[in-house]
Amino acid sequence: MNQKNIISIAAFAVLGLIVGYAIFGKWAGEYVSLKTLFTFGGNAFQRAFQSVSGIEEMRTKILLCGAAGAVVGVLASTRFKR
Repeated sequence: MNQKNIISIAAFAVLGLIVGYAIFGKWAGEYVSLKTLFTFGGNAFQRAFQSVSGIEEMRTKILLCGAAGAVVGVLASTRFKR
């Protein structure tokens, strides 16, 4: 895999994260801050709040969109390789 393919995959992954955040990043009508979404760990109270409030599920959906974007990037880079 050359550098152009890696850049393409990374770009599609970032695009997938952005689309995922735009679709799934709202909670109570407001977008959740990126710091809240991508803060892992913390104490038991913070983990319980994130689990009950749906932030864990939101984070998972956004990361899956990023992974789907990376897969699209792989497919696109191999498709246009010819």
